[in-house]
Amino acid sequence: MAVAEPAAEQAANTEVKSLGVVGQLIRFIVIGGGCALIDYGTYMALLAGLGWPAWVSKTISFILGTTASYLINRKFTFSGAGTGNTGAKAGAFALLYTVTFFVNVGTNQLLILLLHPQANWQITGIWVVAQGLGTLINFVMLKLVVFRD
Repeated sequence: MAVAEPAAEQAANTEVKSLGVVGQLIRFIVIGGGCALIDYGTYMALLAGLGWPAWVSKTISFILGTTASYLINRKFTFSGAGTGNTGAKAGAFALLYTVTFFVNVGTNQLLILLLHPQANWQITGIWVVAQGLGTLINFVMLKLVVFRD
């Protein structure tokens, strides 16, 4: 026996489903941009402000930015597909973000070791490459695996 969804939740689910993949991608990018500011701001503050190692700074900034991104995207980008087996979704999310973490932080650290950046713009460029790769992986896997209809 199915439990009826509250009207507000049904309306939100209908709105997100009507977005289509392009609408979801646009929302994902806008939300991701805001969360990237959290990530980048934290990264630079820890790296430059406190002088912490890049991998520690990136780890902490990734966790903060990713957590904000997941919570906001779950509500506003993929909420129409957010029902169902929440345990399986949580497991898929944990696996996805574990992989994304290693890709993002690993790419960042590898490029730092290979390029030996000296200026902030070089560090920012490396951060953008690592972030972009992680974002691409996240959107595809969130859409196809975690929040699929």
